[in-house]
Amino acid sequence: MKAISFHVSVPRYLLARSVGRVSEWARFGPLGGLRFSERPDAFLPGEDWVRLRVLAAGICGTDLANVTFSASPAMEPFGSFPAVLGHEILAEVEEVGAGVRSIEPGRRVAVDPFVSCRVRGYPEDRWCPSCSRGWPGTCAMAGEDGEVEVDGVPLSRGLTIGYHRDLPGGWGERMVAHESQLHPVPEGVSGKAAVLTEPLAIGMHAALNAPPSPTDDVLVIGSGPIALGTVWALRAQGFQGTLVAQTKRAHEGRLARRLGADQVVSPGLEARQALVETGAMAYQPLVGPEVYSGGGFPVIYDCVGNAGSLDQALRFASPRGRVVLLGCAAQLRKLDLTFLWARELEVKGFVGYGIEEWRGGRAHTFQVVHQLLEERDAPVGELVTHVFPLAEYRRALSAAANHDRSEAVKVVLEP
Repeated sequence: MKAISFHVSVPRYLLARSVGRVSEWARFGPLGGLRFSERPDAFLPGEDWVRLRVLAAGICGTDLANVTFSASPAMEPFGSFPAVLGHEILAEVEEVGAGVRSIEPGRRVAVDPFVSCRVRGYPEDRWCPSCSRGWPGTCAMAGEDGEVEVDGVPLSRGLTIGYHRDLPGGWGERMVAHESQLHPVPEGVSGKAAVLTEPLAIGMHAALNAPPSPTDDVLVIGSGPIALGTVWALRAQGFQGTLVAQTKRAHEGRLARRLGADQVVSPGLEARQALVETGAMAYQPLVGPEVYSGGGFPVIYDCVGNAGSLDQALRFASPRGRVVLLGCAAQLRKLDLTFLWARELEVKGFVGYGIEEWRGGRAHTFQVVHQLLEERDAPVGELVTHVFPLAEYRRALSAAANHDRSEAVKVVLEP
């Protein structure tokens, strides 16, 4: 099969961090670690595994950070390389193992990429606490080999499909997954909406587990699919309060309004005015940027995760407010944490998705997303702005990395 694999080495890291700063050819080609080539199909590791034909796979900001070697090295022990990238996956079932009962060939499925203790082949009495609760995004065994074997060798370490030596991701023509990772897509959900299941689930997981109260003013910071998906998730699960979306570009602002934002502001003066309208008063210290007292947003979803967005969230939060961190924050220099203690703020981070308390029962976040996509008529599929064939992956990565030039929101590869 044809696939895009990512190879990690010290020379490639040095090249990406030097020449790659000025050359996309170095970042997104073989010198930077990416290869488009033929590779053997993965085989089913066990009777409860499924072979899939990839229909579409998204390009995530995390993918860009990794292929440009700009991501924090802290998560390196929880991946294995070379790996076929792609963890936002819509696929069709081609073949099922003898023990598979929940899915049949021909069905469209969204793939939960997290590799749980169950996927690793551990018996249930040895599952870690996170996996036992249905939250494999924080699996304690991600740095260890599994017990299930691939080609006679224990399954390699790795937290997710897409950053895993033995489990190819969606940037290829075919892949395998464990039965427990597959979630059938309802017939009424379009392909463009279905390929967004994974990023939509991130916003939904946060909206369900760190919900605003009905009267809260909410600020969502970010212009990408996670931020816009969080706007959709808040409205889809019933939030009726004031929702302010901060976006950088006009087309992103239009999408935010169509997905449920009451107000759209740009970073800077417009965002400051939205804060003042909550009742906040501005004060100028002798040194540094102005600070605020009174008013503020009781809940802020930071879907960017850099020093600027987190600094803004801490300054814009009301006393005893909550900052929900969805952006992949890493090493942040010169971040002033004064308001964390001065306003008794709560900062809550979220990764991924899992089993949720939902309408009096329990359901996987992907199932919640699919149900709400069917129930609510929102233009979620419009987040997919660019689609490229697999062979044009360099153009696709360039579009995803250059929002101002391409006006991309979500870029998708279609094998």
